[in-house]
Amino acid sequence: MQVTDIGLGVLEITPKRLGDARGFFAETWQRKRFADAGVACDWVQDNQSLSAEAYVLRGLHFQKTPHAQAKLIRVLSGSIFDVAVDLRPWSKTFGGWVSCTLSAEAFNQLYIPEGFAHGFLTLEPSVEVLYKVSSPYAPECERAIAWNDPSLAIAWPLPPGQEPMQSARDAAAAPLSKMRSELQF
Repeated sequence: MQVTDIGLGVLEITPKRLGDARGFFAETWQRKRFADAGVACDWVQDNQSLSAEAYVLRGLHFQKTPHAQAKLIRVLSGSIFDVAVDLRPWSKTFGGWVSCTLSAEAFNQLYIPEGFAHGFLTLEPSVEVLYKVSSPYAPECERAIAWNDPSLAIAWPLPPGQEPMQSARDAAAAPLSKMRSELQF
């Protein structure tokens, strides 16, 4: 397993694949190996999404305390531009973001600790994403931040003039400046 800190404490993790004429085998999560790499989460739920079109944008989502979530994201088919935004009010990197392209071909994963908003943009049609979370879904704690918040200035890889496909809830999300009272981690 290869682990790379891409910044802000967010880790890109690429499991080792063992292949032969039949295909491959890989451990995508193993408690001790991940703990040794600094990821000691008690995963409680797996989520899977399918986005039929390119340029579907999901996020930027987070859950506040007491149901803040760490996430381990991987792509089963296709590719995404994945983003994590630091929402920890005490952090020197508050409002900073990192990104990573995840794909089924690259076989990489992204670990995002608690205290971050998460979102992704599909880069092609028929993208399936699977992710583990450290706290169950709690609608009363769920929040979203605007994907295009100018204070974040996220460089989403959208073609000129292309608007992302979003849910109504995500399209109506507030900018980070309006969410300060919600940032409880």
